[in-house]
Parts: sequence; C-alpha cells; structure tokens
Amino acid sequence: MNAFLVAFATLFATVGVADIAFIFAALTKDNTPAERRTFATRGVLIALAILMFFAVLGNAILDVFGITIPALRTAGGILLLLIAIDMVFARHSGGTGTTDEEEREARRAQDISVFPLAMPLLAGPGAISAVILLTTGAQSDLEFWMVLAALVTILALAWLTLLIAIPIQRLLGLTGLSVVSRVVGILLAALAVQFVFDGIKASGLLGA
Repeated sequence: MNAFLVAFATLFATVGVADIAFIFAALTKDNTPAERRTFATRGVLIALAILMFFAVLGNAILDVFGITIPALRTAGGILLLLIAIDMVFARHSGGTGTTDEEEREARRAQDISVFPLAMPLLAGPGAISAVILLTTGAQSDLEFWMVLAALVTILALAWLTLLIAIPIQRLLGLTGLSVVSRVVGILLAALAVQFVFDGIKASGLLGA
C-alpha cells in the first residue's frame, strides 16, 4: 500500500491531472461532447500504452544505456524536483505540459488525442521518468504491480477529469487550480528529495 500511495502521488503530479482539465477545455471548446469523449478515451489509451511500455521495459532500457538504478533515482529525483518547483511557483514548463509552440500547433489540429493529449500532456517527460523510476525501484513483484495499479488509477482519474473538463474549469477557476497545484507540488518536492537521498545512498558515494 505504501508503494501504491507513493506511486499515486508521484504520478498524480507528473501526469498533471489537475492541469489537463484547463488545457483540454481550451483546446476542445468548439468540439461536441461526443468528440471530446472520443479524444479523451483515445488519448488516455495511447498514453497508457506508452507508459506501460516504459514500465515493463524500464530495466532493459537502463541496461542498454548502461544507467544504474542509483543514477536513475538521483536524476529522476532532480527532474521531479524541478517540476515540483514549477508547480509551487505556478510556472509553466514542458515537463508536465505543452510548450507555447506545441499548444499553437495543437490548436490547428483537428484530432488532439495523440498530440498533444497523449503526449506530452499525459505521457510527458516527467511521467515517463517517474514510471521508470518507480518500477525499477520496486523491491518485489507486489510493489511492481502496485505501481502499475497506481498508473492505471491515475489515467482512469485523468479520463474522468477530461470528460468533465469544462465544468471543472468553471467550478475551480484559475485560483482553485493554483491551490491544488501548489499543494501537490509541495508533496512532490518532498518525494523528489527523498529519491535523490536514496539514489546517493545507494550509489555508495558517501561510503554508506
């Protein structure tokens, strides 16, 4: 359960469940409810396939590039910390969302399910790094499956969020979104620092 909760909190922030409602609502304001439902379903399924790919083959990918688990935990912790800082200070970055250029291109697209919804909004650099970090750091098969369960839960939550994106936008407003984002950012910052500590300790650099 602890592995599930850590994975859930980490993926909640890196997938950007609290942010995608506003971006999706803005990009699909001229589409019908049926079209928005199609975009949401297809985008979430594609994102799930991408993240599952990295979850299952994470160790193999690390072996190909000669990356150790401690190095991944340290680097992943630093990346997540940068994302957390952006969330706390309400700054926009490409780690969990789209860049300005990507958003302009997305507005011209008729189908946004693959780009930018599936990637980089749902399966962006932060989410991919988090999935590899969490699955390769699992200490048992049970922990590995708990991470996958958290991933599926987060994407199911993201799908529901997309379906009610416009009502959420009206209900929360910019102020409500900022509050949610900052609270999650603080929690993510603490998790990120813990990942860095664990990576340095496991590397043996400090003689531990």
